[in-house]
Amino acid sequence: MNIGNIIGFGDYQWKILGIKDGKMLILTDEIIEQRDYHSRKENITWEHSEIRNFLNNDFLERFSASDIKRIVPALNKNTDNPWYASCGGRDTVDRVFLLSLDEIVRLYFGNSSRLLDNPKKNQRYWFERKDENNKKRRALFMDSPWWWWTRTPGKNNRVSVYIHGDGNIGIQGNGISKTSFNTLHYITKSNEGGVRPALWVKQ
Repeated sequence: MNIGNIIGFGDYQWKILGIKDGKMLILTDEIIEQRDYHSRKENITWEHSEIRNFLNNDFLERFSASDIKRIVPALNKNTDNPWYASCGGRDTVDRVFLLSLDEIVRLYFGNSSRLLDNPKKNQRYWFERKDENNKKRRALFMDSPWWWWTRTPGKNNRVSVYIHGDGNIGIQGNGISKTSFNTLHYITKSNEGGVRPALWVKQ
């Protein structure tokens, strides 16, 4: 198995993002569902978010006992938003998680660090429409491009950074609950963010 390969695990198809010490970091190849990050509009970090609770409980229960034994808990660094200094919260140990802004920008979809580390003077909302790595971040939900959550806060802790349907990064963030994002998915008629779980699994 190699980085970039698509594999089956449980009921989903996953893309291999990394391989290390007999483990693979895998991310669902497509968005698996739409869901709010949190049910209430309040200041929240990944540690206390309802989407984290969902992924490590209800979602985890969708796997067989033998598959769960292959999932390796990960110590996740939850860094602050580098443009807005909103608090990323404490490190967490997760079996299932969302990728962070740093992981998406620097590690697993090409390296766009220069754009993250050197924002333009008036740059606030979009990361970079012309970033060559945008195409690597695009994801589908029910065969249609859709946006998906990261675990990194946006301009404050009531919003979270997201990946737009075109792969561009919304670094200011979308609302964690009942977002004001005014585009609806053409099938679900919902504007909720997409969920792409990630996890480390034994090879």
